[in-house]
Parts: sequence; C-alpha cells; structure tokens
Amino acid sequence: MFRWLYPAWVAVCAVLFLALGGLEDPSRPKGRILSIEAGRRAAAIAKQRGFDGYEVVHVARARRNEGGSEERWVVLLDKVPHTRLKAAIVVELRADDGTLLDIRKPR
Repeated sequence: MFRWLYPAWVAVCAVLFLALGGLEDPSRPKGRILSIEAGRRAAAIAKQRGFDGYEVVHVARARRNEGGSEERWVVLLDKVPHTRLKAAIVVELRADDGTLLDIRKPR
C-alpha cells in the first residue's frame, strides 16, 4: 500500500536539494568572516602585539549598538595554562573584514 511513499519522499528531497542548492545560507551571510576565522585572526594579532602563549577561549558576534557602533567579533583569549581569565584579553575585530578594532582587558 505505501510502497510508493519512500521513493516519492526521496524524489521530493532530491528536487528540493537541487532547487535550493544555490541559495545563501542565512547563518553565514556574505561579506562577513566566520567565527573560526575571527578566532584565528585575533590570536595572530595578539601574538604580533606581544601576547605570546594565548589561545582562543570564546568567540561571539556583537551587533551594532551592543557596546559599539558597528558589527564586530569579540574574541576572548586566555594565557596557557589557563588562568581563570586573570590574564585574559579581549580582541575586537570588524565583522566584515576582520580588521583590528581594540585589544583590552575583559570587563
């Protein structure tokens, strides 16, 4: 009775996969670096600025008007071995191109 249901469902899924394949992923808009890349850039910038031995602990995106005038990545780095954030720094990067905005202590 339902022998046709499974092949029909597979066909519908295949058609939808092909039809929607070119659409932009809303969780990854164009013109913005991803969180992994933001973490790598922040660690590299911190190392260039003399913060050796730090690693990325957390990366978060801050929207416009959340403590700043533009969208940015807020990257928390802590010294290794971890210091329970006693020696932590925050690196803020512009969301679209990853340029450095600020290096500061956590608030």
